[in-house]
Amino acid sequence: MNSRRLWLAIGAVVLLAGLLGWMRFTAAPDGNLTGSSLGGSFSLVDQDGKTVTEADFAGKYRLMYFGYTFCPDICPTDVALIAKGLKAFEVAQPARAADVQPIFVTVDPERDDPKALKAFVGAFHPRLIGLGGIPAQVDAARKTFGIYARKVETGDPKNYLVDHFAVIYLFGRQGEPIAFLPHGATADEVAVMLETYVR
Repeated sequence: MNSRRLWLAIGAVVLLAGLLGWMRFTAAPDGNLTGSSLGGSFSLVDQDGKTVTEADFAGKYRLMYFGYTFCPDICPTDVALIAKGLKAFEVAQPARAADVQPIFVTVDPERDDPKALKAFVGAFHPRLIGLGGIPAQVDAARKTFGIYARKVETGDPKNYLVDHFAVIYLFGRQGEPIAFLPHGATADEVAVMLETYVR
């Protein structure tokens, strides 16, 4: 590689790193979802087999993540940091934190039945709710919340993967979109987001 190409490659890497850094929150999020049309009504089934709609969370902030329980890495990592950030906020601001409902929504309804959801959410936070349902319900919820998901075959029909949009959402007391953190955010950033917006 000649020196010109080397410098162009270095420049591209530096630019990419800068863009990725800009896209991630390193301090309090700036309310970048305020005014968007993200979110809305849904009807899903929780880890106890009970039908749940957006009305069940009225008056609560909703800390939401879409993933799947069979995920080998990204989902459990993200949900663990969400739980850690929420727990830190609960220690610092117990009264305000009580108004935050953490919610995990599956993108894999074929495998994530209530039993699988219950085991998964129970491993992370005592107040974390797992939501699923039949494919039509889950697909409708995904569209409502702008979540892409696609099955990726592995050659084993029971052990497929699901490629999906990994993001941490915060919605307000009436379901209004407030802010988000992208995949790769830290537990501290989750705590800062909650400290910033939950009142």
